[in-house]
Amino acid sequence: MTISKEHDLPRVQAHLLIHEQDNVLGKVNDRLSQCAFDFIAKYQFPIPLEQDKRPVQCPSDREWNEWVFLLKRLATKRRIPARVIYNGQIKQLVTILENSLEMRHAAKHQSRPSKDDRNVLQLISAGLQVAKILKDAACMEFMDTLYLETERLIQSRKASPAHLNQTIPGC
Repeated sequence: MTISKEHDLPRVQAHLLIHEQDNVLGKVNDRLSQCAFDFIAKYQFPIPLEQDKRPVQCPSDREWNEWVFLLKRLATKRRIPARVIYNGQIKQLVTILENSLEMRHAAKHQSRPSKDDRNVLQLISAGLQVAKILKDAACMEFMDTLYLETERLIQSRKASPAHLNQTIPGC
């Protein structure tokens, strides 16, 4: 078995510009924070007070990774009843939340490298899965619309030779 060196890997296309990726991922991050905030408020789960932070009054009072940590802790300590999760899949909740964590990193760290088209769409899809398991229909619709709009933009760029495609070394 031969191990490929990075320069031997095929290049993957990135049709979205960095600022477009940041915009899309920022929207996913903000909407997921709203989804978590709404879920916690609806079922009146406690939000621990943290000494160095103000009390939570709106979704932006915590970053996505903090919402994930809180939801995971509630799930692992069996504080979330199965009936409030899609198909009662409490164990799936933790996995789905962990899969969405990369999105927060991608949205908040401007120094990160450009993502290829499929990865951007995967991160939107991860957000859709969070919304689904938390039974947030409005968030699911938002994510689905964002996915379709982003996919359309990528397809239009693929069809347009005028757009200079970015290439990213293989993953």
